[in-house]
Amino acid sequence: MAESKKPTDDKDERTNDNKDKQTNDDDDNDNDESVFSKLQDLMNRFSGLMSSSTSDEPVEEPVLKSFDLKNAAEYMSKCSNIIVMAGAGISTSAGIPDFRSPGTGLYSQLSKYDLPSPEAIFHLEFFRNNPKPFFLLAKELYPQKFTPTPTHFFIRLLNEKNKLLRIFTQNIDSLERIAGIPSEKIVEAHGTFFTSHCLNCRKEYDLEFVKEVIFKDEIPHCTDCDGIVKPDIIFFGESLPDRFQQCVQSDFSKADFLIIIGTSLQVAPFNRLVSFVDKNCPRLLINMEPAGKATSIWDLGSSSLLYDTNKNRRDVFHKSTCDDGVTELAKLLGWEDDFNKLLESEGVSVKNVKENLSTIPNETEENANHLAEQMAAATLNDNKKKE
Repeated sequence: MAESKKPTDDKDERTNDNKDKQTNDDDDNDNDESVFSKLQDLMNRFSGLMSSSTSDEPVEEPVLKSFDLKNAAEYMSKCSNIIVMAGAGISTSAGIPDFRSPGTGLYSQLSKYDLPSPEAIFHLEFFRNNPKPFFLLAKELYPQKFTPTPTHFFIRLLNEKNKLLRIFTQNIDSLERIAGIPSEKIVEAHGTFFTSHCLNCRKEYDLEFVKEVIFKDEIPHCTDCDGIVKPDIIFFGESLPDRFQQCVQSDFSKADFLIIIGTSLQVAPFNRLVSFVDKNCPRLLINMEPAGKATSIWDLGSSSLLYDTNKNRRDVFHKSTCDDGVTELAKLLGWEDDFNKLLESEGVSVKNVKENLSTIPNETEENANHLAEQMAAATLNDNKKKE
């Protein structure tokens, strides 16, 4: 005989339902509490970040007595591992056309012409299809066409005083080399004209080989495989040189003073280097415009320069041209005579440079406009040939 099933007690069923409901409610409460806890933690962190950025109390004692060039120089006089981060501003007084200045820079001039983008000349795919515009630019910027500025020679003087650990430069004009700074002290973050390689077989060529060809308004080709020979300038999408990565890792932890000069600190990853020095390493910015400041709450921290904030312990902004800034710095360091002797030996005069500065902006704009016209014409002619 089959076993009869015991009828379910309505009371038991209600009890079980209540237990299940209670369990579900507990789970919901746990989830709510978990979410609330996470939100509260996030709010606390944000609040802490806000308070840390606005508090009047410095976290630690200041590194500098005051945040001006005089005190920066006093501290710097005791240092022997100085890193310089340099941008296009250190070459302005040499008359080299820059790239990014609104209205006058090369990109601004190129925007008037029918190019995929003003920056297209620095894209590898565009270069492979039409290298002529780039080599027109290369001819204008080629080393030995320009004279190093007083700023370049000040960096050389830093080395002669056994204080320079390294100069990291964004510039491709090679004026650091021409100024006599030893090549082992230079890191060209965006590449150099001093060496070139075939895009196909990677055979290396020297400066003179490429120079001889492009000054005939021709395209350099590999003697082995007939591939295009490209100067070792870093194009968009290419990795920075291995030497850049190696020296960043080896140098910045050793630095006891950082000079940032003639750069807007807008181009990554170069602009992030300011955060790689020790928290007690002073950082001196010499520039015509403020740079490296936090632009939002998320930018606050060691990657931002903190001059003009109540959290500043070590950062100095000295507003001036690069040449004026280093001239004043040389005086404060007691190096004025040595600096003037070096400039004189190289046929460079700060006074003459200043006098020439009044004409350089117009000449640079004219040069950039003329160069842009040539590069655009080269692109147009190449496109017509392909059609």
